[in-house]
Amino acid sequence: MRKRRTIIAIVIALTLCLGLSAYWNAATTVRDGDTDANIMSDAGSETGQNVEKKKGGNKVVKVLTAPWRGLRKLFGGGDDDNKLQRLSEKDVEKFESTGTTRINDSNSPVEAKPSASGSAREHLAQGRTLLSLGRVNEAIAELSMATSLDPRLSDAYNMLGVAYDRKGMHEQAKNSYNRAIKIEPEDAQTLNNLGFSLYLNGNYRAAVDKLKRAAKLAPTDPRILNNLALAQSRLGKYDDAYKNFARAGGEVTGRLNTASMLERLGRDDEALKHYEAARRAQPNSAVVLRKLADLYRRTGRNSEAQTIEHALANETAAKGN
Repeated sequence: MRKRRTIIAIVIALTLCLGLSAYWNAATTVRDGDTDANIMSDAGSETGQNVEKKKGGNKVVKVLTAPWRGLRKLFGGGDDDNKLQRLSEKDVEKFESTGTTRINDSNSPVEAKPSASGSAREHLAQGRTLLSLGRVNEAIAELSMATSLDPRLSDAYNMLGVAYDRKGMHEQAKNSYNRAIKIEPEDAQTLNNLGFSLYLNGNYRAAVDKLKRAAKLAPTDPRILNNLALAQSRLGKYDDAYKNFARAGGEVTGRLNTASMLERLGRDDEALKHYEAARRAQPNSAVVLRKLADLYRRTGRNSEAQTIEHALANETAAKGN
């Protein structure tokens, strides 16, 4: 009986470890993206392209199912989720010639082509789901089928653009976004996705142009506003960037995000001004105090750092009581 309990305990421990590993891997695949965007996301500010009509997801279910997904991968039952895959020019030609051809490359197993049955919107929905799961090849096949069945379905072109971006095929992505915009010129999410694509490729002025248009159409969308602020930061327009960061997340978040961008460029004096303004707006914020103390230390202003650290210690003690 004791031996049986020991074996069960080992199996449970192994399952949990595999689950945590799978969860960590899924959570860290985004590190391949833009560093500034990752910093903003880590701080709780939405950035990047939008592939879902409804945000979020059932995180509890994801955590609970992670062990079984880990075991599935261990014993060969996994798929190509979250793998970045590259296309050859030959593959691209295949996709451009038909709406049902799948991209095959060295990283991808051969999979069945999507069925021609079903409506364009059904293929769009399936493509969107596959894209959100990181199964980019299959997503492209489904989305291409959707555009083939309904050449006026702008959402399919938009999602196809996101999929091509993930493949590193940015020219094809831009063409897909432009086709979507031609059909629906005032679709804020397509403009956002195109703008972020341009941002990732260093075309910051064009990115700002597209993201400004998106922000006018969706003035309260935090993802669009944060993307716009990121692009403006790359152009050195930090006052404009702060305004949009603040519109997206409030004054303190705006100050912190702008200061982070300035710190990355070594513009510590300007960053300090934003941290100090954030402290005036929210004197008891542990995050603000910690950031301010760290930068004071790094710039050799030790007495000021000590004052902030003392305030942080008092604030922590007060919350503990």
